[in-house]
Amino acid sequence: MKSLKKQRRIQIIALAAVALTVSTVLIGYAMRDGINFFRAPSQIVAEPPGPNEVFRIGGLVADGSLIRGQGESIRFEVTDGGAAVPVVFTGVLPDLFEENQGMVGTGRYINGVFEASEILAKHDETYMPSEVVDALKAQGVYQDPNG
Repeated sequence: MKSLKKQRRIQIIALAAVALTVSTVLIGYAMRDGINFFRAPSQIVAEPPGPNEVFRIGGLVADGSLIRGQGESIRFEVTDGGAAVPVVFTGVLPDLFEENQGMVGTGRYINGVFEASEILAKHDETYMPSEVVDALKAQGVYQDPNG
């Protein structure tokens, strides 16, 4: 009788382990396209990612770099104070997007140009994404607007 209970307990534990492993694999598979890693311009220049890798870039829009093309095409550079990366975006920019302001873009780095599929900008006078603040602090160019 005791060996039957022990055997059932082992079967339940084994089944739970298999279910946990399968669910972890399925969650990872489902999220493979939803996970975007953040990179600062200095990191991109030092170690350029592959053209198929989707990631996020963040920094300040470089002063004097914003060029509006035909239609919705926009070119600019994003910098963290240590390096600048050219960005190309086709679409409608956020209303608060402008030079010397924080931004985060999602896209791919192809032939030395970041081709953005999405651009996010700050939403008020003091907001800047935490990844951008960390990258700017690492370069020694971040100045806290609150003192």
